[in-house]
Amino acid sequence: MFSTKAEYGVRVMVELARHGGEEPVPLAEIAARDGLPLAYLEHLVARLRKAGLVDSRRGSRGGYLLARSPLKITTAEIVEALEGSIAPIECISETADGAIVCSRESDPGHVCPTKLLWTRVRFAIVRTLQETTLADLVLAPALGGRVAAPSDGAARGKLSGLDAPSAAPRSLGKGA
Repeated sequence: MFSTKAEYGVRVMVELARHGGEEPVPLAEIAARDGLPLAYLEHLVARLRKAGLVDSRRGSRGGYLLARSPLKITTAEIVEALEGSIAPIECISETADGAIVCSRESDPGHVCPTKLLWTRVRFAIVRTLQETTLADLVLAPALGGRVAAPSDGAARGKLSGLDAPSAAPRSLGKGA
């Protein structure tokens, strides 16, 4: 479903968010801390930069910073920048006009018996990624792994270093 591009890319973005955006973070520092291959991270960060999610600074104090507040960057943006269109299995894809198609439905008389299932799975994944911000991911470990509710005052206070507005971040879903 998702490759190491999405996994490592989200981890890099979370590390950048944890630093609060004041100083650029060298990619080598993130690679060493998380045990990730630096050359691979450089490739991923180039895609994230092209997508407008990170900025770079050159020089001895150079590195990477988030292009926007962690509250305004969704995991959907990150995953799509690195993986392209999200599909739970290979035969399901999205057309340019947003329609979901199954490659096994090339014959007009054939209807895929599992297309409904995989379409629902895809929409659930996309919705979760769209509702989850980098701030949510930074906050979850600080809250002991629980998801912050919108009215969670403690969560609001912990986000102060992350350029938080007056409201706490959205939760990952209803009842989560």
